[in-house]
Amino acid sequence: MLKARDAAQSLGIALGRASTDHQSTYCTGRTGTSAQRRILQGIPALPRMPGIAFARSLRRSISVAAPVSASRHQVSANGRAAGAVRSFFRKSLRAAAPSQSADPFFDQVSARVRGLTLHGVKRIAVLGSTGSIGTSCLDVLSASRDRLRPVALTAHRRWEQLAEQCRQFNPSYAVVTDDAVARDVRRSDFPSDTRLLFGGDGAAEVASSPEVDVVVAGIVGAAGLRGAWAAVEAGKTLAIANKETLVVAGPLVMDMAARTGSKLLPVDSEHSAVFQALQTGRSAEVRRVVLTASGGPFRGWTAEKLKEVTPELALKHPTWDMGPKITIDSATMMNKALEVIEARWLFNLRADQIAVVVHPQSIVHSMVEFVDGSVIAQLSPPDMRLPIQYALTYPDRTEGISPRMDWTKACSLEFHPPDIEAFPALQLGFEVAERGGSSGAVLNAANEVAVDRFLRCELAFTDIPRACRAVLNAHDFSSSPTLSELLRLDRWAREETARWRV
Repeated sequence: MLKARDAAQSLGIALGRASTDHQSTYCTGRTGTSAQRRILQGIPALPRMPGIAFARSLRRSISVAAPVSASRHQVSANGRAAGAVRSFFRKSLRAAAPSQSADPFFDQVSARVRGLTLHGVKRIAVLGSTGSIGTSCLDVLSASRDRLRPVALTAHRRWEQLAEQCRQFNPSYAVVTDDAVARDVRRSDFPSDTRLLFGGDGAAEVASSPEVDVVVAGIVGAAGLRGAWAAVEAGKTLAIANKETLVVAGPLVMDMAARTGSKLLPVDSEHSAVFQALQTGRSAEVRRVVLTASGGPFRGWTAEKLKEVTPELALKHPTWDMGPKITIDSATMMNKALEVIEARWLFNLRADQIAVVVHPQSIVHSMVEFVDGSVIAQLSPPDMRLPIQYALTYPDRTEGISPRMDWTKACSLEFHPPDIEAFPALQLGFEVAERGGSSGAVLNAANEVAVDRFLRCELAFTDIPRACRAVLNAHDFSSSPTLSELLRLDRWAREETARWRV
C-alpha cells in the first residue's frame, strides 16, 4: 500500500513523461512539474490508499489521451487532449478505488485536475457575455490571457455586441439564444473561425463541450437554468452568478453535481465571501453565515413611503452597477431573499444558520461565524471582477484588476438589522429556504413577472412582494419535485402573476 501522496506525484510525473513517451508537441515536463505542485498544494493530510492502482490507471489514461500529432489544428487538438485527460482521470479514479469516492483526498485532487489543461490555461465559456456579469468577466479574461481563454460566448438578443466581443476574443463558439432574432444575425460580423450556434440547444452544447473547462453562468433569471444544468451534468466547473439556478432547483443541481463530480464556485460577491471564509474551518464548526446587504436606494424608508417609489427611483442603486432586474430586486431586498435560498443549498446549511445584516458601505461582503465565536469576513471595494476572478482561478490567487482597499484613509463600517416590515420580500426568502421543495421555483417565477410589471408601471413597488406572496400561497406545493415539475410550476407561476390584481 502506498500513500495517496505517491499517487498524486505519479500524476505529475506522468504528465511530464507524456511529452517524452509520445513526442507530444504540447505536453512538457515543466507542465508535469507544475501539475504535480498545484495538485499537492493545500492537501495537508492524505490517507493511505491503493496508490499503485491509482497511479497506473492515471498513466494509462494519459498515454491514451496524449499522442495527438502536431498539425495546423494544434490548438484545438490540445484542447481535446486536455479534456480527454480529465475525462479519463475521472474514469480511472472510479476504476482504481471506487470505495474511496467520498474520500476528501479524491475530492481535492479531482478538483485540481479538473481545473488544469495541459498548457495550464483554463478554457472558459461565458453564458450571458453581454450582461453586466458577462462584461465584467470579459474584463477579467482580457487581463489574464496567460491563464484564462474564452472559448465560447453567448447572448440572448444583443448579437451585435456579441459579434464585437467575438472580434476581440476570437472564441471557438458564439451562441445567440433568442431564435426570434436568428434571421437578423449577420454571419459576416463574426470571425470566420468562430462557429455560430442558435437557441437554447446551442448554449447547452457549449456548456457541455469537452473544449470547455469552466462555465460562467451569467444569464439572469430562470432562463439560465438550462445552460447551468448542462454544465453540471457534464461534470464541468460551474462559476455560478445565476442565483436563480439554485433557487429554482437547488437540491436537484447539488445532487447532480455530487454524481458527476461538477464543482460549483460562487460568483456573487456575498457567496464568494462565504466560500472564502468557510475555508478557515470545518463545516461542522459553522454556527451561521451572515450575508450583507447594501440596503439599496431606499434604506431607512418606511413601508408607507415606499408606496411612492417609481421605476426611475428604484433603478438608481447607490453602490452597484447592475442590470435592471437585479437592481429592482436589490431595492425590494428580494435579491437578498434569493441569496438566502441559494446559500441554503450551495453550502448545505439549515435556514436558521443564515442571517442578513444591512451594511451600507458594501465593503464586508459576508461573514461566517464559527461555534467558538470567531467571525471571519471577506472585505474588498465593491467590484464584481474580484469574485469572478477568484472563481475562475480557484484554487489559486493571482494579480487582478479590481481596486484595492486604501488603509491610509479613515473609514467606518456600519451594520444594521434589516427592516422586515418595510421590506417583506426578505421574509419570503427565509420561509422558502426553510420549506424547500417547489416553493423556490414559484417565488422566483412570480418575482420575475412582478418586477417586469413594475417596470412597465402595471404594479406599484410595494405590490411586488404582495404578488409573490399570493402566488406562493396559492401553488400546489411539492416537497420533492422533479425538474419537469419545477418547469411546469415555473410556467404556472408566471401566468398567475401576470393575472394578479391588487
